[in-house]
Order: sequence, then structure tokens, then C-alpha cells
Amino acid sequence: MRGVDLKYPEYEESPAHEFELLDLRRWPNCLQATRSVQHVYNLAANMGGIGFIESHKAEIMHDNVLINVHMLEGARLNGVARYLYTSSACIYPAYRQNTPDVTPLKEEHAYPAEPEDGYGWEKLFSERQCRHYLEDHALETRVVRFHNIFGPLGSYDGGREKSPAAICRKIALANDGDEVEVWGDGNQTRSYCYIDDCVDGIYRLMISDYREPLNLGQDRLITINDLVDFVATIAGKVIRKKYDLTKPQGVRGRNSDNTRLREVLNWEPQVSLEEGLERTYRWIESQLADRGLLAARPTAGMVS
Repeated sequence: MRGVDLKYPEYEESPAHEFELLDLRRWPNCLQATRSVQHVYNLAANMGGIGFIESHKAEIMHDNVLINVHMLEGARLNGVARYLYTSSACIYPAYRQNTPDVTPLKEEHAYPAEPEDGYGWEKLFSERQCRHYLEDHALETRVVRFHNIFGPLGSYDGGREKSPAAICRKIALANDGDEVEVWGDGNQTRSYCYIDDCVDGIYRLMISDYREPLNLGQDRLITINDLVDFVATIAGKVIRKKYDLTKPQGVRGRNSDNTRLREVLNWEPQVSLEEGLERTYRWIESQLADRGLLAARPTAGMVS
């Protein structure tokens, strides 16, 4: 098993038999990365939370399109048997996600297309590229659409973190009774899938015979306000919310329809949101403690 990235894993060592530092935006590196392997799991991407993807559209499209077209061609030339591409629920049209009580998104809802500007467009383009490599070159491609994956060992600060990690960090740094900043009005809705289920799901898809894009996420819809309350309960703190309506918040509602996931894989995510948040919060809390940040946290006021 070979792992490849721009940098070594930040929070623990890779379990891969070998690990190479390669910039996959560069064609020769993709040819090197895909040599002498049967399966490629392409999770490489320049991405982050909503704040990052709203403010780095050109960079995201440039980097990710290069990664994806080069990785596909490298896999083809190296005779890879199966290639899994990790797409995103951001490919779904904005016109289907404009209310908090959104109808769960089915795979066929991707068209007519109106994906998230920048990040969503490059994901949708790469889905089509996978389809054409299957049709034209007989490369067995698999495409998975992630719905808000979260868990330990992911970014929790610096601007690239997703909402569960950001909220866990803010509440870990807050004292009981403090106020934390919430982007938007808190009524926007999402579903969240724990990382262990994500790993299980992509392996099951890779070894399956299913060739069309497939949702991978939980189908439990909650508000951002609910998410804050869940984490506060885990932390054992009373937390007040301060809403910032000037910050990006993405679509008003997004939920996964898992009908096809259950049909195709005879499986669905198993870890509850509460259990996943508990594990994630404790890990982020320990990271902050190791950095000496919890002892120096403020006694009152907003934590950002």
C-alpha cells in the first residue's frame, strides 16, 4: 500500500507500507504515484470549509482539475484495475438546496447542472472525465459523492476546517456560559457522516460492480444550531450563540438520499452523529490541550 501527499500526515503516522511526498498537480508525479498498483483511491484535493472554497475558487479549480486529469491518465497508462474518485455533494444544483427543509438529494438530481461555484464545478467535471475513461479506455472507475465527512485527524483550525471541527474547537476553547460565533443564522441544514463510515463505504464501493456516482453520507438532517447544541452537551457547557450573517454559509439545506447506497452496497453508515461528535470533540480537545491552549482560554466573550 502506497500513500502519497504534499506533506506527511500531520497528526499521526501513515499506516501505508510506503509514503511518498509528491505534488499531484504535476504530470510526472501522477505517473510515479500510480505505478505498480491495482487500485487507486484518489482523495487528493485542494479544499476546505465553506469560507475557504468561497474565497479560493480559481486556485481550487486549477489545482484539482490538474490532479484529477493527470491521476486518471497515470492510472490508465500504468494499467490500474480500478480507480475511485471522491466527488462531493457540492455538485448538486443550488436550486434544489434553497430551503432548510430540503428534499434529500438523489444521484440523478445532479442535472440540469448548477453546482457550487468553483469547487462543485470541478468535481462535476471530474465525474464526467471518469465516465469517459470508463467508456473510452475501459478503466474501471468508481465515483463517490461525499456528504460532509468529519472526524478525528482532520483540520480543526487555520481556515480549512469543516463546520463540525470548527464548532468543536470553538466550544472546547470556550468557558461555560461563553458565546461562540455561528456563521449565518444557524437554521441552515446539513447531514454529517463520520470518517470510519466513509472509509468503510469507499472500500465497499471500490470492490462493487457499480459504475455510476453514488452518495455516501448520513441521511439525518439537522440545523447548525442543533450541531452547536450537540457539541455543547458533549462538552458539558452552556453555550450562547452569536450569529454573523456576513460570513459565507453555503446552501440553505443539504441532505443525502441513501436509497441507492442501501440498494447497491446492502449497507449504510453505522456511526450515529452523537457518537461521531463525541469522538471528534475529545480528539480536538486533546489537541488543544497538548498545544497549551485550553489553560489560556478567555474567561468570557466571543470565541472565534
